[in-house]
Amino acid sequence: MPDLDFQVTGVDPSIRSVSPSLGFRVRITNSPPDEKIEAVLLNAQIQLQPAQRKYNEREQEKLVELFGAPENWGQTLRNRLWTNSSVTINGFSGETETILPVACTYDLNLAATKYFYALEGDEVSLLFLFSGSIFYRTADGRLQVSRISWNKECSYRMPAQSWHEVMERHYPNTAWVTVQRDVFERLCEYKRRRAIPTWEEAFSRLLQTAEAHDDSIESAAVPAAKMEAVA
Repeated sequence: MPDLDFQVTGVDPSIRSVSPSLGFRVRITNSPPDEKIEAVLLNAQIQLQPAQRKYNEREQEKLVELFGAPENWGQTLRNRLWTNSSVTINGFSGETETILPVACTYDLNLAATKYFYALEGDEVSLLFLFSGSIFYRTADGRLQVSRISWNKECSYRMPAQSWHEVMERHYPNTAWVTVQRDVFERLCEYKRRRAIPTWEEAFSRLLQTAEAHDDSIESAAVPAAKMEAVA
């Protein structure tokens, strides 16, 4: 009966892909090496391991929404699901290599996207949990099927820049924000009534208004604090 082991050896952007995706190179080794494997239906659950790296101050500020205040990260930095992927592997004996495709998204409502977006460098620790089916032939030529052992896994440290590079390739100098339809209609109405030519300018005007409002509140609070101090 075959016994497969897995090792992730690298990652590359899928240049020909219509949508952003990464291709992880996976080396597969079978024991016994002379056994003929007809095919493998390989599944992989990929988890983020955020506790396996350090974060600078800017990264910490961006990750508060995911993990809370940094002083609590000892309890909150737990593994999180990134994605699931699968691939069909052709027949081989001994050892082979395959590309495990992973689709990426710029949807900042997703925890994994928020995590990658916050990182400025270094590496991301990933845990690959493998499962699936192995099709092989016995010594007398009978086709058999067995399951990949539940404990087959491996870790891989992916450069954080790999995710940023594939996003920049597909969406240069761009970020995505998704909103509910009623909010989008209000934004459209705001942009249309003021004849604002681009969404960037519409958002800039809204931010300028909000920042001016915040500044006025802070300015009003300062004299009040001085009066209380005098009293």
